[in-house]
Amino acid sequence: MRCDLHVHSTRSGAVDLPVLNRFGNECYSSPRAVYEQARGRGMDLVTLTDHDTIEGALEIASLPGTFVSEEVTCELPGDRKIHLGVWDIDEAQHQRIAVLRRDAEALFAFLAEEHVPFCVNHLFSALTGKRRLRDFHVALGGAPLIEARNGMMSAVINSYATQAGTEIGVPAVGGSDAHTLASVARSYTVVDGARNREEFLEGLRHGLTIPAGTSGSYARLTADVARVFAGGYLDNARRSLDGAAAAVRFAVMLAAIPILPLIPVLTAAIYLRERAFATRHWQEFQAATLRPSRRPERPGPWGATPRPAVQR
Repeated sequence: MRCDLHVHSTRSGAVDLPVLNRFGNECYSSPRAVYEQARGRGMDLVTLTDHDTIEGALEIASLPGTFVSEEVTCELPGDRKIHLGVWDIDEAQHQRIAVLRRDAEALFAFLAEEHVPFCVNHLFSALTGKRRLRDFHVALGGAPLIEARNGMMSAVINSYATQAGTEIGVPAVGGSDAHTLASVARSYTVVDGARNREEFLEGLRHGLTIPAGTSGSYARLTADVARVFAGGYLDNARRSLDGAAAAVRFAVMLAAIPILPLIPVLTAAIYLRERAFATRHWQEFQAATLRPSRRPERPGPWGATPRPAVQR
């Protein structure tokens, strides 16, 4: 069975990119539209992973082949962050996650106790901010899965995640990280032999996963940023008569139309920054973690005794 394990909807909130965060939201695709797009592209199961909310996933929870998920912003010491894809949860678990997400060790322990499948998303990406070497050890020591086929990350960045997961012994998953309908299900996860939702989720819990689909590219990033901007323009145009705040936002977007040709320049800067960030941190991680004397060990969170690597 196949499922895109990382996809956004209108419920994800304001866009988290420089400059663009003043103009619109992360995504303008309704939960139902994402569901239909994913099923139309061959996904057997559908979930939504909006940022720190399950509202979108609950909107489609009554439809066949769905389960409730979210992308959790997990805070680390020093004002650093990682993103976790957390799947098959209920409202009570979401509320507890919202409290624990500021304490990575407690959050990992809770998810393990609840047998909730989860992964660390785009670990080598700069989009969540600065990173230190220990953050990689915390993430790979606590998360049972790593996202190694992200549909918005370049093949190089995905390869770093793949190699890190292989060396440490963390199975890989895939997801599109789609913020527009055009990118939904471009990357996804396969659990071979699963015949229904329950067997697919059990496969996630046991790491019986195969990341599939395509990596991202500069062209895809540029196209999606342009689509998000267009979605924001249309949304604010519709709401411009609803109040002064919406009218001001729409006026700002109108004033920004002349800079639209600069979107490829902005996305080129983001793309190159991502590549440089990933390469630098991969080299640091490789030098510190993959030395012969340390390769058999899997670092535990916060320096705890390493647990055995997952055998595949």
